[in-house]
Amino acid sequence: MAAGEAGDEEVRVLQTLRGKICQAKNLVPYSGPNKMRDCFCTINLDQEEVFRTQVVEKSLSPFFGEEFFFEIPRTFQCLSFYIYDKSVLQRDLRIGKVAIKKEDLSRYSGKETWFILQPVDSNSEVQGKVHLELKLNELITDNGSVCQQLVVHLKECHGLPLINGQNCDPFATVSLVGPSRNDQKKTKVKKKTSNPQFNETFYFEVTRSSSYTKKSQFQVEEEDIEKLEVRIDLWNNGNLVQDLFLGEIKIPVKVLGSDSFQAWYLLQPRDNGNKSSKNDDHGSLRLNICYAEDYVLPSEYYASLRNLLLKSSEVEPISASTAYVLAEVCRDKYDAILPLVRLLLHHHKLVQFITAVAELELKDTQEANTIFRGNSSATRCLDEMMKIVGKHYLKVTLKPILDEICENPKPCEIDPLKLKEADNVEIHKENLRYYVDKVFSTVVQSSISCPTLMCDVFCSLRRLAAERFPNDPHVQYSAVSSFVFLRFFAVAVVSPHTFHLRPHHPDAQISRTLTLISKAIQTLGSWGSLSKSKLSSFKETFMCEFFKMFQEEEYIESVKKFLDEVSSTESKEPSVMSESVHLKEGYDLWRPYESATSNSICHEPPCSDLVREMYKRAQGRTRIGKKNFKKRWFCLTSRELTYHKQQDKEPIYTIPIRNILAVEKLDESSFNKKNMFQVIHVEKPLYVQANNCVEASEWIEALCRVNKCNQRRLSVYHPSAFLNGNWLCCKATSENTVGCTPCTAGVPADIQIEIDGDRETERIYSLFALNMAKLQKMEEACGSIAVYQGPRKEQDDYSNFKIEDSVATFQTLQQIISAAEKLDEHHDRYRKKRSSSAKYGSEENPIVGKIS
Repeated sequence: MAAGEAGDEEVRVLQTLRGKICQAKNLVPYSGPNKMRDCFCTINLDQEEVFRTQVVEKSLSPFFGEEFFFEIPRTFQCLSFYIYDKSVLQRDLRIGKVAIKKEDLSRYSGKETWFILQPVDSNSEVQGKVHLELKLNELITDNGSVCQQLVVHLKECHGLPLINGQNCDPFATVSLVGPSRNDQKKTKVKKKTSNPQFNETFYFEVTRSSSYTKKSQFQVEEEDIEKLEVRIDLWNNGNLVQDLFLGEIKIPVKVLGSDSFQAWYLLQPRDNGNKSSKNDDHGSLRLNICYAEDYVLPSEYYASLRNLLLKSSEVEPISASTAYVLAEVCRDKYDAILPLVRLLLHHHKLVQFITAVAELELKDTQEANTIFRGNSSATRCLDEMMKIVGKHYLKVTLKPILDEICENPKPCEIDPLKLKEADNVEIHKENLRYYVDKVFSTVVQSSISCPTLMCDVFCSLRRLAAERFPNDPHVQYSAVSSFVFLRFFAVAVVSPHTFHLRPHHPDAQISRTLTLISKAIQTLGSWGSLSKSKLSSFKETFMCEFFKMFQEEEYIESVKKFLDEVSSTESKEPSVMSESVHLKEGYDLWRPYESATSNSICHEPPCSDLVREMYKRAQGRTRIGKKNFKKRWFCLTSRELTYHKQQDKEPIYTIPIRNILAVEKLDESSFNKKNMFQVIHVEKPLYVQANNCVEASEWIEALCRVNKCNQRRLSVYHPSAFLNGNWLCCKATSENTVGCTPCTAGVPADIQIEIDGDRETERIYSLFALNMAKLQKMEEACGSIAVYQGPRKEQDDYSNFKIEDSVATFQTLQQIISAAEKLDEHHDRYRKKRSSSAKYGSEENPIVGKIS
């Protein structure tokens, strides 16, 4: 490989999906006397469910309001959203769907869109690909005449869907179809696999020899070959029930020649798939979808752009820096701020940059009571920083009380217009007061847990505010409270699901309670507004009356004391956490390889939760001697991994983090199950099956992250299981044989926030490339200002861009454009190499639809 060229193996393709399932409307009424439905929505990658909302009861226009964000660990063809009607006794009914092809996702990126729900038709629910070899032979008969024979070699299929959560039992029918014929043959059924290996060959007569006289069931003229096609249909064997259609492909015979034609094909829906016989209205679904696919080059390619970004805080003025220009050119600041914050945080440059942009913002702030109230680069950087570094802080502070509010809610409505006839407003006030006091006291006593980085930033903001408004004694507090109360705690209270404090969006009643608590916390946090003269500023008179209960000096002093502590460089979180931090938990299937006599280890009670259920391989054996998989509740903390029969039950088994030697994927062939991984510890492996590919990836990542400090970690492992006396991967017959495959995780390191610096830089490059025309116009504007000593008169895309120093900004823009153009060249070379290597019909680039 030539120097400066990225090979395919060095380029990482990383996919993310984020967005929001907002609401559905005008769903088809239930056919019974009660027309309402209990609805939920799922997200599916092809046919694999990776996300599910909570159930919204008794509604034909359910509001979900659930945000999602996850890494996509595999290739996919279609992203689908299904609306279900929840059933207690029968299987949940799919009442409509939105299906978007992967290549069309960019059309809807970053904006809310109403999608018409389509009917769910089993003939259109397909996924997977087929590997075929086709050949048209000419055969010479005994009398010397020529006839044609079609040879179809069905090799294998990949990626067939799960059926009811399990691998399917696939078989295929192979047909030669024409106007007057339909010759069909069938493969053997392959049991419990989504990647069946068929390796079966079928022969079909295409034309008869000219001397053939025996009467046949079909008559084929030479020109009729134009109308013949090979059809492959994939089915799931239903045994005692109807076979389930999995997809089909069609190939015209006319495209074949005497040379062997071998290719991969994507399975397609039937011709009538997803076509409703009636033009019925199934309702609509409002979604916000943002899909990103990053091609991350080797780290050295990003050196130039990365250095420009990391030196931003040293540039004077800060408005001429690369990071500031990035935030200014992007229409959606979120797209720019998130990768920028993560990159600067990764390289310990974030505090300096936030301090610099905050100082610039304060120069334009004329009144102390409007400090940091806008949606500027400074405030957005701080918002994203607090979300990233403050996750654990929110869990230990708010999660226990939020769980109490959501799981055992008390009525708190105090608005006279929303009260019901039987409601007692005084009791509601006491309930709300109880919740507000509990949240408030928890927050103001939490300064010791506030992350060091947040304390450093708050300290800088306080100093800058006091310097900008030296005659206002309150501004140093409002500068900090506007973030820690208004933009951090209050937002987390009203939207706990967004901060992973609760699994789902709360229902309407709980959401209203959280809104009232959030309003109260915002007001209490703005300590200067507690004077009587400020009470009249409330829009709602009922809130004004409620806050008369809080006219106590102790609230003001508690807020001041808390703000003093979190904005002091002496107030830091402990360098080593003494408590166990919950990282992930939930139900999964397990099948441990360890001995059934393994001793349970004493554990400490959990402090918070973020959970999932999975399946594990059972410790004991069934009566016929086989180990099975059992559903168990798994819990991962910073100290240990445990599994339980049920949530809130004592653990059946505990593995200390220090005993985990490796966490790796497990080959599907081991147990004919998808989404499996293994936790290799000092005894024997624990085999676990997650519910979907996203969940499996998240568990592996979380376990690897907490295990990075383990100096005993393995460097090699077995990717398959030890079954029937040998390792399936390397065929070694001893259980103690050293692993045959290098571990995928890196070398041991300190536990930190996991940030991929190269990936964040790639995202920033993509934003600059997308806005190249705007950068060039800004470059022209700087040149115009420098020459004519004044800005251009006409309005343009850069008219609102802040140019304090035209020369410095011009130089920065030139450097950005140069760095982006160099990365353009590297990406172009990679794309050309990729397109030439992945030829149409290869496994990486299968044929879609008919070929001609």
